[in-house]
Amino acid sequence: MSFVTMMEGHLAWGDKPLLDNADLTVEAGQRIGLIGRNGTGKSSLLKVLAGIEKLDGGELHTQNGLHAVYVEQEPYFPEAPTVMDSLVLRGKLDELPDEKMRWQIQSRLSEFLHKFDLNENLDLKKASGGEKKKAALALAFALDADLLLLDEPTNHLDIDAIRQLENIILNEFKKSRSFVTITHDRAFLNRIVDTIWELDRGVVRSYPGSFEAYQRRKEEELAAEDKARADFDKVWTQEEAWIRRGIEARRTRNEGRVRRLEQMRIEREQRRDRIGTLDLNLDAGERSGKVVAELEGVSKSFGDRCLIKDLTLRVMRGDKLGLLGPNGVGKSTLIKIILGQMQPDSGTVKLGTNLQIAYFDQLRSELDPTKTLQETVSPGSDWVEVGGVRKHVIGYLGEFLFPPHRVNVKVSSLSGGERNRLLLAKLFAKPANLLVMDEPTNDLDIESIEMLEATLAEYPGTVLLVTHDRSFMDNVATLTIAPDKDGVWTSYVGGYEEWLKWRDKREKEEQKAAEAAAQADKSQKTRRRNAKPGLSYKENKLLQELPGQIEALENRQNELVELMQQPSYGSKAPEQIRADGDEMQKIAKELEEKYALWEELEEKQSLAN
Repeated sequence: MSFVTMMEGHLAWGDKPLLDNADLTVEAGQRIGLIGRNGTGKSSLLKVLAGIEKLDGGELHTQNGLHAVYVEQEPYFPEAPTVMDSLVLRGKLDELPDEKMRWQIQSRLSEFLHKFDLNENLDLKKASGGEKKKAALALAFALDADLLLLDEPTNHLDIDAIRQLENIILNEFKKSRSFVTITHDRAFLNRIVDTIWELDRGVVRSYPGSFEAYQRRKEEELAAEDKARADFDKVWTQEEAWIRRGIEARRTRNEGRVRRLEQMRIEREQRRDRIGTLDLNLDAGERSGKVVAELEGVSKSFGDRCLIKDLTLRVMRGDKLGLLGPNGVGKSTLIKIILGQMQPDSGTVKLGTNLQIAYFDQLRSELDPTKTLQETVSPGSDWVEVGGVRKHVIGYLGEFLFPPHRVNVKVSSLSGGERNRLLLAKLFAKPANLLVMDEPTNDLDIESIEMLEATLAEYPGTVLLVTHDRSFMDNVATLTIAPDKDGVWTSYVGGYEEWLKWRDKREKEEQKAAEAAAQADKSQKTRRRNAKPGLSYKENKLLQELPGQIEALENRQNELVELMQQPSYGSKAPEQIRADGDEMQKIAKELEEKYALWEELEEKQSLAN
């Protein structure tokens, strides 16, 4: 059963075609990942499916009564005191005529907010971007839509929240429902979708299977396309040479061949090549010292909250150190301490020599919105020098997919993805042997992310990386560090998957220990419940003897204490001092056991009475 069908769909933004004779179908139960380069029209296509935008041409058929819910990339929240109040307004729940249905939806909404670990009474003005995204997703699931349309659902979410979103889709989203999602998170795509839609040059191509299966198919297609174009260009060049022979060509009167050449010229003029790819080159500058940073016993707290406790860490030249953990756990604080920008409460931090630092800030505070692209990358000059190679700023910005006519536009006019690329261009234009990358994949398309991770993997300098993109972390990080409990951080060799295996193993061990303790407690209670009332002859005798035994042990303990306090005690033989210490420990243990036994026997005796 088809939920939505598009036939020969056309959509344009100005003179730029976004959909060009596009055909597609959303089947019941289908889970689709929509991918494509930035600016190709993915969000516009999602809005068409949601009924928010209209096609310029073609047909769009939607099943009668289809309930579709759309979650935009930056969700809008009506003003209200709390998150729940705002969600009620956003979902127009007060307008539902059926009071029972309204109550059911609000009940489900509370349930999903709890699953996302979000307080429904949170002050809306204090909610972060991640909390607002989780709230919008909770409402979408509570509305129980036939077709769910998600635009970058993992943006602003930390890894734990992304995994929770995946689990909800896999385990609680009904199999008969469908969704289409735009995302650059490859791990997310691999886990939840069964179909990939690629929007490329106005055409939607469908690939069954996961993102990895799509990648294999796409490589084969691109190789075949490149060969076909090379063959076309070869024939076109030959035909152009033939027609330019002039009189000889006219004498042959091969009118069919002339018409063929004219058609080839039209095809070449109309041919829309694939959008260019980022050409990333990093200048690692001069080599830093072998040790980049060394932390010894570092601790940092804010009020009563301990973010870092007794951390010892050494960052060596060439390390790609990934920092994992949920939002607010202290990753940015740790980076500032490593760089010497923040002092710890205790412990020491030693920075290496000859450090040249470039900082990629996820808030892009390095960008001045009033400056042009050229002023941002190369202030006061038309040239940049990268790795000893001098490049004109127009050509250099072209490597980051900025056309020549845009080099003088203001930063304020750029999209999120364009600002991200511009910040990369600014950072890569200066030598740096220590890169700090805080969420570098935000707003980048998948192809650009893969180019960036390949560049960082080959970069000879040191990288400090914070990202919620699990695939990116796995492909770049050689070492990861993550918080366990109460500010204790632990390092692991490898990326996210290695950390996840360790965490899952630890959680299973803790759960197994808790279950064993609960079973032991249950067994002890059962023994007590099934035990005969009163004391046996042997227990009664033991209860009478215990006070004397305890008194004798305490007397011996006091004797040893007095002996050890004598001024001449330090001159005794080391063997005697060790023996006295061992005896003290043995007496303390025996006293603890006898007091516990005394308490147990008296309790048993009182129950009998």
